[in-house]
Amino acid sequence: MSLGRDSTDIPRIGFGTYGRLGEAGVSAILAALEVGYRHLDTAQTYGSEAFVGEAVRRSRLKRDDVFITTKISSENLDEGKLVPSLRRSLDQIGVDHVDLCLIHWPAPNGRIPLATYMHQIVEAQALGLTRLIGVSNFTIALLKEAERLIGRGRIATNQIELNPLFRNTKIANYCSESGILVTCYQPIAQGRVSGHPVLAPIAARHGAAEEQIAIAYGLAKGYAAIPTSSRVERIRSNFAATVLRLTPEDLAAIDAIVPGARSIDPDWGPDWD
Repeated sequence: MSLGRDSTDIPRIGFGTYGRLGEAGVSAILAALEVGYRHLDTAQTYGSEAFVGEAVRRSRLKRDDVFITTKISSENLDEGKLVPSLRRSLDQIGVDHVDLCLIHWPAPNGRIPLATYMHQIVEAQALGLTRLIGVSNFTIALLKEAERLIGRGRIATNQIELNPLFRNTKIANYCSESGILVTCYQPIAQGRVSGHPVLAPIAARHGAAEEQIAIAYGLAKGYAAIPTSSRVERIRSNFAATVLRLTPEDLAAIDAIVPGARSIDPDWGPDWD
């Protein structure tokens, strides 16, 4: 198993599983797999790991055909906790490894040194518990420190809030320039893109929904995106965004939207860029 990064291995469209719980959650994840998604994104805090595993088993797809991401919760960042917690996640999912494991958030208020958990996630990779490693909600300063600690070329992706209404430009540009894949969570801004005065005419020209334009925007930028929904028609619609091709004029118009505030901004979070 390679100990470097190969972000080209990460499917650019994924299905987020936050809120996809119980039998309804399994049904939604199954619908995503049937539509064509091959990347499932879960996390220890979502409570959906077991339902991801159940959906993959019911789909009868080969394990190697489904890229599975999970994320380590803040409570499992202390010394000696990360690897056992990931083993529990694997048991929940019912697999012997995940394809990508992320640090979900830097330690709240910086209470745990970054070295403590970055070295542990490298250990998890060396043990074969995950093929790739990455981070989520990391700032430029944290990425630089992480790469100083574990070496450049180890972090496959930084999963961050990003959509046409909050483009998170500074960190996104840094990641792209550094060869770290940007994975966009909330790529459709929880539906706030619907009816947007810039996105609506672009959507009309393409015969698409504004949500599809938002996803296509992230993909056109070279990012990955992980939308989610409980509704089969929306699951299909979001996946169909992968065939949309926005024009340079479309992208320029979206880039000119005055950005709003981030949606996910806990008081214990990092000092954002």
